Amino acid sequence: VQLQASGGGLVQAGGSLRLACAASGRTFSNYIMAWFRQAPGKEREFVAVISWGGGGTDLTDSVKGRFTISRDNAKNTVYLQMNSLKPEDTAVYYCAASLYGGSESDGYDYWGQGTQVTVSS
Repeated sequence: VQLQASGGGLVQAGGSLRLACAASGRTFSNYIMAWFRQAPGKEREFVAVISWGGGGTDLTDSVKGRFTISRDNAKNTVYLQMNSLKPEDTAVYYCAASLYGGSESDGYDYWGQGTQVTVSS
């Protein structure tokens, strides 16, 4: 499956962004979808995951209450709504697809190209 992430940009602290990841090539609804991020000098970290039908989600503690992951299987797209952004959210955000899911990047077979999110203080 091919993944194309978009929606990143520069925003002030407290602002919002909505990332989108469009999938093509295989049956989107067969895949668990996730967002990871990587800040400069740091390892890639898990942000959020959503189940095949969208009924189950999980987010890392640092973004709970601020970020929401959702998907539209009719549009083959997964979203990450990011509110109350903080400077520490600055990173390249990647979408990923897996048949099995989880919070470990090793479990994901397909990756988007990444989209830069920069939050200024």
